[in-house]
Amino acid sequence: MTHDDGRPIAANAQDRVTWALRRADWAVQARKDQRLRPVGIAAAQYTLLISVHSDPGLTGAELARRLNVTPQAVASQVARLEERGQLERRPHPRHRHVQELHLTDAGRDSLRDAEAVIVGIEQQIAEKLGPRKTAQLRTLLDEVAEVVRDA
Repeated sequence: MTHDDGRPIAANAQDRVTWALRRADWAVQARKDQRLRPVGIAAAQYTLLISVHSDPGLTGAELARRLNVTPQAVASQVARLEERGQLERRPHPRHRHVQELHLTDAGRDSLRDAEAVIVGIEQQIAEKLGPRKTAQLRTLLDEVAEVVRDA
């Protein structure tokens, strides 16, 4: 049973900064999924591939923490990308039960194709906002991430 204590619930929720951030994220993710589909890669797979490219040898657990997703979600995507020959697991040099993730040549090719799509989306945003607002947005988003992380 619920009780109404008279306090308003989310009267201005859709006017909040956090809601605007979420709407922007939804829009960007939808556009990424739409534009990456013809390339044969999902936005989540792009994120995983670019992370492994940027930091080869990551483990699944490290990747899950970095991407703020569950280890099971990473394992599922890694299995798909491995089946497609885009990612490979290699044994860790010092810990025999740990598997490192590395891109294959096919993975790098897919990532190049996906990266061209992502750059196109970024250019679309930058053209609409202009250089000053684009730089300002980047700075503000970095500040938001820092504030929330430090809270």
